Amino acid sequence: MKKLLIIAIAFVAFSCKGKDEESFGKDDNTKKSEAVVSEGMQAETKTPVELGESIYLGKGTCVACHKVDEKLIGPSLQEIAKIYKEKNGSIVAFLKGESEAIVDPAQFAAMEPNLALTKTFSDEELQALEAYLNSTLK
Repeated sequence: MKKLLIIAIAFVAFSCKGKDEESFGKDDNTKKSEAVVSEGMQAETKTPVELGESIYLGKGTCVACHKVDEKLIGPSLQEIAKIYKEKNGSIVAFLKGESEAIVDPAQFAAMEPNLALTKTFSDEELQALEAYLNSTLK
């Protein structure tokens, strides 16, 4: 039994040899697309709505407080998009900290810490996030 354990440990140790730490946790598709980008070739681009959805689900941490169609901690994405559309407001301006909250000003304090994050986003990312929110309207 001890020999089997030693063989298993040795197999694991040697099977990882030669792989760089940077690739840890990345699947083959991620590595391939990074290789394409690093070789100067054009990688597949996302639509603004797709980019916005990926920001909503990841980098923006929006999903922690907002659901698409129901209130969680903050209002739903559909409610946000509807109110901004009705009031001709700019979600981008709000996320940049350039305009007041118009959906639920009483909850602004809960959103304020995340504005420090959204203020670091590029205009393209903010516009994509706005496009995604608007895409949730039915």
